[in-house]
Amino acid sequence: MRLQKYLAHCGVASRRKCEDIIASGRVRVNGKIVSTPGVQVEPGKDSVYLDGNPLSPPDVARYIVLNKPAGVIVSNGDPQGRRTVMDLFAGAFPERIFPVGRLDYDTEGVLLLTNDGDFANAVAHPRHEIEKRYYVEATGAISDAKLEALKKGIVLDGRKTAPARILNVQRTPSATHFSIIIHEGRNRQIRRMVEGIGHHVRYLRRDQMGPVTLAGLAKGQWRELTSLEIKKLRNT
Repeated sequence: MRLQKYLAHCGVASRRKCEDIIASGRVRVNGKIVSTPGVQVEPGKDSVYLDGNPLSPPDVARYIVLNKPAGVIVSNGDPQGRRTVMDLFAGAFPERIFPVGRLDYDTEGVLLLTNDGDFANAVAHPRHEIEKRYYVEATGAISDAKLEALKKGIVLDGRKTAPARILNVQRTPSATHFSIIIHEGRNRQIRRMVEGIGHHVRYLRRDQMGPVTLAGLAKGQWRELTSLEIKKLRNT
């Protein structure tokens, strides 16, 4: 088994993130630092350590949805000592879990976590085009023409965003409220798209990711996914 796949299977992070972890020199195999992804390991025979801690595959697979509050970092740790989403799960599971994808520090809403690296890789991969629905509160009364531009796509970093859907538009002289559905996951994408039409996001919440919604979850609360939700996410 490739080392990055083994780390993902042990619940360290998604396979892509595990490649970065290996490259940083944090992993030892049979006592030697390995910094090249792709090295083969034999589960049950080779000893694998991350940051001095032994790794082994989990006995139980976890699939979780969190209603992430604003002001929380989506990370397993923060050098600046800020609160992370992992602080919300202190002592909840013996298994190591990690976030699937990202959600901005100031953004609330649906965040998936797991200890199944293959599941995380499948959900996060762009080819699956899992729809994500956001509720947006933006500054100013955004014109229909500008909203149409959001639907057609905004150029970010030299590349146009995929077409989006916009629903439930409500305007006041000082703000526009609407829902937007996208399937991409670029860094700070919604905020940057709104900035691209000359406005700013005042509040942002991810209400849905594939079949998973915030129903019944207050800010900071979480639940385990149903078997049907897991199946739908895997097959998307």
